[in-house]
Amino acid sequence: MSELKRSLGLVETTLMGVGVMLGAGIYALVGQAALLAGNAVWLSFLIASVVASCTGLSYAELSSFIPKAGGEYYYTSRAMGRLVAFLVSWLLVIGIAIAAAAVALGFAGYLNALTSTDPIWAASLLVAATAGLLIYGIQQSAWVAGICTVLELIGLVVVIWVGLPKLGTINYFEMTPAGSAGVVSAGALIFFAYIGFEEIVQLSEETRDATRNIPRAVLLSIAITTVVYVLVAASVVSVMGWEQLGASEAPLADVAAMALGHKAFLGLSVIALFSTGNTVLILIMSAARLLYGMAEDGKMPKILAAIHRTRRSPYTATLAVAAVSVAIIAALKDITAVANLTNFALLTAFVIINSAVVVLRYREPNAPRPFRIPGRIGKLPLIPVVGIITSSFLLYYVGVTAILLGIGLGMIGLVLYLIPFNGSDDAASPAS
Repeated sequence: MSELKRSLGLVETTLMGVGVMLGAGIYALVGQAALLAGNAVWLSFLIASVVASCTGLSYAELSSFIPKAGGEYYYTSRAMGRLVAFLVSWLLVIGIAIAAAAVALGFAGYLNALTSTDPIWAASLLVAATAGLLIYGIQQSAWVAGICTVLELIGLVVVIWVGLPKLGTINYFEMTPAGSAGVVSAGALIFFAYIGFEEIVQLSEETRDATRNIPRAVLLSIAITTVVYVLVAASVVSVMGWEQLGASEAPLADVAAMALGHKAFLGLSVIALFSTGNTVLILIMSAARLLYGMAEDGKMPKILAAIHRTRRSPYTATLAVAAVSVAIIAALKDITAVANLTNFALLTAFVIINSAVVVLRYREPNAPRPFRIPGRIGKLPLIPVVGIITSSFLLYYVGVTAILLGIGLGMIGLVLYLIPFNGSDDAASPAS
C-alpha cells in the first residue's frame, strides 16, 4: 500500500491547528456565548481552554509514541480495544462532518449577504472545492490554510484594536441572570471554537519528525488561540455590550462597524468568508484521515483506505466525508444546536483520550515517550485525570438534545461495528 507523503513541518501543522481554531467558532458563536455569560464571556473562553489544554497534553503524549493518521482510533484501540476505539472514532467522524456542514452554511450566509447567492448551493460548492483541494495535495491545502489563518488573525486583531480604547470601562465580571451557570454553559458552547488542536494528530503520517513536531504544534495552537480569544472577548463586550452581541448575526463585523463604519463591516465579512472556508477545509481533512485510519485497520470498508496513486492523499475517505456533509447541509438550521452536538462527540472522545493516557501509563510504563506529561503520583498522571473531570463536567452543559442525539449516533456506530467489513472475524470482540 502506498504511504502518505511526509511534507509538513512545525510551522504548517501549527498554522493548520490555529487556522481551524480561529475559524467559525469565534466568528459565529461569540454573540451567543455573550448572551449566556454576559461581560464574563472571557472567563468562558478560559474555562474551555483549561479542558483543551489538559486534553491537548494527552494528545501530545499519545501522538509522540503512536504517530498515526486516525490518531484517536489507534490510541483508544491500543488502550481499550477496538470497540471503544471504533465508537469514539465514529462519533468524531460524524460530529466533525456535521460541524463542517454547519460552518459551510455559515460561509453561505455571509456570501448571501454580500452577493445574494443561494445558500444551499454556495455551501455545497464550498465543501466540494475544499475536498478537491485536499485530494490534490496536503501541502497545498496546508499553505491555503496558512494564508486563510493570516487573514483570520488580521480580522481578530482589528476587533481587538477597536476595543483597546474601551478596555476597563465595564465590569468584566458582570454576568447574565443565569450567573456562573451561564458562564459554564457558554464555556460548553464555545468549546466548539477550540476544535482544531486534536485534529493536528491526524497529520502524523504526513509530518516530518512527527514525534517531536506534532506535540509541539498541539500545545502552540492552544496557547496562541487562548490569548487571542480572551482579548477578543474582552474587546467585543467593551464596544457593544453583551445584550447587543447576543442579538447580532454577525457580531464581530457589527463591532467593527460600530467603531469604524460600514467599510469595516464589509471587510470583516470578507474575512469571515475566508475564516469559515478554512474551517471547512480542515474539518474535512481531519474527519477523512480518521475514517482512513478506521478503514486501514479493517473496521470500515477497505475502499475508504485507498490512497490516490499520484497525489498520495486519502481520496476516497475525503470524498465520503464531503458527501456526508453535503447531504446534511439542507437539514441544518441552528448553529448552536449543531455546535453542541459536535461538542458532545468531542468531549466524549476527550474523556476516553485522557483515560487512554492513564491506562497506557500502567499497561506500557516502559514504552518510549518522546513527550511525557509532567506531574504524577506514582504511575498516575495528574493532568489527564483533570482532563477527564473537566471534559465530563462540560458534557453536562451541552444540553439534553445534543446528548440524546449523540447517544443515538453511538447506537448506529455500534451496529456498524458488528458488521464484518472486509471479512473481519473480530467484530464481536471488544478486545480484539
